[in-house]
This record gives sequence, structure tokens and C-alpha cells, in this order.
Amino acid sequence: MRSLTRKPSIPYGILAAAFCLVVIIFGIILAGRTHAESQTPVASGEHLITLHDNGQDKGFLTTATTLGDAFKQAGVQIDPNDLVEPGLDETLVAGHYDVNVYRARPVTVIDGNTRTKILSPYQTPKQIVEHANVALQDEDLTTVSANTDMVSQGAGLQVSIDRATAFTLVMYGKTLTAYTQATTVGDMLEQKNITLGKNDTVSAPDNTPITAGMTVELWRNGVQTITEEQDIAFDVEQTKDRDRELGYKEVKTAGEAGKRSVSYEIEMQNGKEVSRKEIQSVVTKEPKRQIEVVGAKMPTPTNPTEAQALGHQMMLDYGFGEDQWSCLYNLWMRESGWKTTSGNVSSGAYGIPQALPASKMASVAPDYLTSAATQITWGLGYIKGRYSTPCGAWSSFQAKGWY
Repeated sequence: MRSLTRKPSIPYGILAAAFCLVVIIFGIILAGRTHAESQTPVASGEHLITLHDNGQDKGFLTTATTLGDAFKQAGVQIDPNDLVEPGLDETLVAGHYDVNVYRARPVTVIDGNTRTKILSPYQTPKQIVEHANVALQDEDLTTVSANTDMVSQGAGLQVSIDRATAFTLVMYGKTLTAYTQATTVGDMLEQKNITLGKNDTVSAPDNTPITAGMTVELWRNGVQTITEEQDIAFDVEQTKDRDRELGYKEVKTAGEAGKRSVSYEIEMQNGKEVSRKEIQSVVTKEPKRQIEVVGAKMPTPTNPTEAQALGHQMMLDYGFGEDQWSCLYNLWMRESGWKTTSGNVSSGAYGIPQALPASKMASVAPDYLTSAATQITWGLGYIKGRYSTPCGAWSSFQAKGWY
């Protein structure tokens, strides 16, 4: 009798599941190949552009080298106000590009009584406002809606700005300009997450209304240290141009104020500062010197009065103080009456300062016989070298009758 060996049978459910798994794997492989083939240029040097334009998608092949040229070949019109990402100057090197086009549309930015009309492709209120060159604070609020006045504004959008209230906030000695949408001091402190300590004092009660330009001070009673930033004034260096008339000034290099950080130890009582002591000062930015050119061309006097005006200005430019003018005036009034041609027949002294001999003044310029400026220049140098100041020379004259 033959023995029959029974082969184990595979349940039908397992076979069906295995078949389905094979089909799924094959489908995935086929889909991957199909997708890969769709991303691959048809030929070498071609690029597939997928364009997303105002909610519509379309694709085209191009051999252009830049995105701008590709749009021209495909007849895609771009307004100068439209926004394209990536940019039109993008060099095409990859096989496939996704390109977004944001079409510009009319937008009216309403900022109080000011209305700014622009064509903007941007999507968010902040981007639109920045595009309109309108500055925003972080606390300002913006809303977007359809234009409500079709007659004056036309179709499009409007962005309305709700400005935060600007006020001065002094926090433990540091002053800053702050902004808030809060209506009371208490709400402002809560919005800005300012928690008061047991020794802290606020200059106004919580229910005080926030108004533009007001000052809210926050202090801590007792001895404490605060730091302030202070300006350092810049120096001015002047170069005199003898070819420019008096009163002329030109800034060659603008000066810039420096900065220093100053720390103080202060004592506060009931929110009021009762004492202050500087404990440290650090220069954080050196001031930049301002360079100026000023006119120094002296007028040519035609009479003693004009010579006196010239002498006064030249005396100050020479470095003598205003207190020396009366002495110089009296000295040369007695010597020459401020006349350029005044001469002493007996001694030979000549000119406004009565140089002896007159040729001494040639060391300044050859026009010493007629030029008030030359005579005054020599005279001031003589006084400086012998008497130090015009008042010293005048004292000598009063004592001896000459100087």
C-alpha cells in the first residue's frame, strides 16, 4: 500500500495579500519612474518651469539661460511691479524650477489722515506698509480689507494702521521712548510684562490714562546703581581761507558726537532721587572732529574807520582777547589815527603802528606803504614779541610816550 504524503497548503488569504503587496510595490516603482521622468528635461539643455501664477499652475520647457528670457519665450507677461521668486535674473542650471509670481494690485495705505497709494505684490500688511516706505512700530496694528471708496480709491485693497501711543518710559533711571496700545498705566505694565518689586514705585496710579507724550517713571527705593548713555560733543577744527570773504563757512568733514556710558549710585525715596554719585564713566564711541573752512579774506580799508574794523578782527584772529581791543584802539589812535599814510617827519616812523623805519614792515609784504592789513600784521607781531599784549604796549606808551 502506497503511503501518501500530504503537501501543506497555503491559505488563500495569505496568497491574496502577497499578491496585493507585489502589486503595490510595483506601482510605487512605476510611479517613481514616471515622476523621475517628468522631472527630467526632455533633452540636454532644456529646463522644466512650473509656474504658480495667482492660483493657476502651468508648466513649460525652455532652453533659455535666465528665468526672464524663459518668460519672454513662453509669452509670460511680467509687470515691473510684480514680484517673481526666484528673480528674473536667476540663471537656469537645474532641470526643474518652481516659480511663484505675485501680481501687483492697487493698495491704499491709510495712516491717520495720510493716504498712500501704491501697486504692491506683497501679501502681508507689514510687507505692504514697508513697500510704501511707511515706518511701523512693533506695537502698531494693521488690518487689510477691500477698498471701501471705489470712486476715489478704485478696486484693490486698503491697509489701515492703528498707531500705538508714544510715551516716555523711565525704568530705573534709563529713559526710552515706548509705544503701547494699552489705555491705562496698569494695562501698559501688564502688556510689557513689567512686574513691580516690593520697593518699586510708579509715578502714576494704575488707572491713569495713557496719553501721547506723557512720562511714566518706575523707580526702586533705596540705594541703587543706574547707567545712562550720554553724548560727547565733538571738536571743531577751522582752516582759514584767505581767498574767501569773512562769514564764509564750509563743512569739509561733518562732526559726530561720541557716546559714553556713565554709571551712578543714586538713592531714591518715595520715587524721588535724593542723591547721585558718579562711580564710573566709559567712552563707548569716540567723537569725530568736524573740519570747517572759514573765510578769512580781509577787506581793504579806505579810511581809518574801516582800518579799525579790520584791526579789531585781525587782533582776535591773532589770538588776543576782546579785553585787549580798547588798548590797541587807543594805542594806534594816538600814534597814527589809524591812517596807513601817517608819517612822523622828525623820526621817520610810518603807518598805523608807526614802524621805525617803515621798511621793517616789508618783512610782511611789499605793499607795506599802503596796505592796512600788512601794517596791522606787522604791528601785532611787534607788540606780541616786545610787550606780550596790546595792553602791555599801551601801558608803556602811557608811561614813556612811545612803545
